[in-house]
Amino acid sequence: MNKPVEALPVLSDQLKIRSLEVKGAEGPLAARLYTSGDAGAKRDMLLVFFHAGGFVGGDLEDADMFLRHLADDSQHVAVLASAYTLATEKPFPAAVEDAHAVLVWAKKNKAKLGWTGKQLLVAGIEAGANLAAVCALMSRDRGGPALTGQVLVMPMLDPGLTTCSMREMQCAELLEVADQCAQAYRGYLPNAADRTHPYASPLQSSRLKNLPPALILSTEDDPLRDEAEQYGAKLISCGVKTTVRRMQPAPLNDAGARNECACRCQALGEIASFIAGLERSETPPAA
Repeated sequence: MNKPVEALPVLSDQLKIRSLEVKGAEGPLAARLYTSGDAGAKRDMLLVFFHAGGFVGGDLEDADMFLRHLADDSQHVAVLASAYTLATEKPFPAAVEDAHAVLVWAKKNKAKLGWTGKQLLVAGIEAGANLAAVCALMSRDRGGPALTGQVLVMPMLDPGLTTCSMREMQCAELLEVADQCAQAYRGYLPNAADRTHPYASPLQSSRLKNLPPALILSTEDDPLRDEAEQYGAKLISCGVKTTVRRMQPAPLNDAGARNECACRCQALGEIASFIAGLERSETPPAA
């Protein structure tokens, strides 16, 4: 029997949300900055977040409630949510190039974000979690910006859709989710050769050393569960400090379900704990 999801706490009146533009690989992108607590204080930590939508849809509005609660729960962290080029406009690698460009822009524009530049995290849900994982690879390969951590919530990491959880979950709603994943990858990776590229499928990468600490969250009845947990195991085997958590089941039969699940399951608490652990560690400042 599924555990009931908890009601969300009331947001504080200190929460601030500001719309702005960031710089992607080829032009400006819409973004939102979420902060809570003392409005005049500079934050030592910036978390850059990428939304879900299977690479072909989604926007900043989808995860808005999740990010409001994330910022309110960790008032010493600034949260920057950025759009990216959807595959309906331009397929891979446009989205990942945008995502990495946003990190570079953020590092150069600390003052606009009320950020000291000390610690930089990358995060996302579903397709956005793929981009977050790839940003960690790109930042390592391209010499920066250095990342303090990565948070991958129910990530899409396997274009081959080969895991047991993807193949074996046979109820109608979950089959629909699996079909949506397949359709999304057809749009994002129209060139079949790209499906094994590590910047498209981090799970296929053979070079996972020297990456920042990771928090990887899956859910019991999500077809994406196994690829998330396999990626966590691969990171651990490569010496990357990694926390993998399987959250309680939650309905996943509509486009915004993973955002809702992340809000109402234990994702917010897990992320807050992960951030607190990073702050206690002696991770060097982002270069």
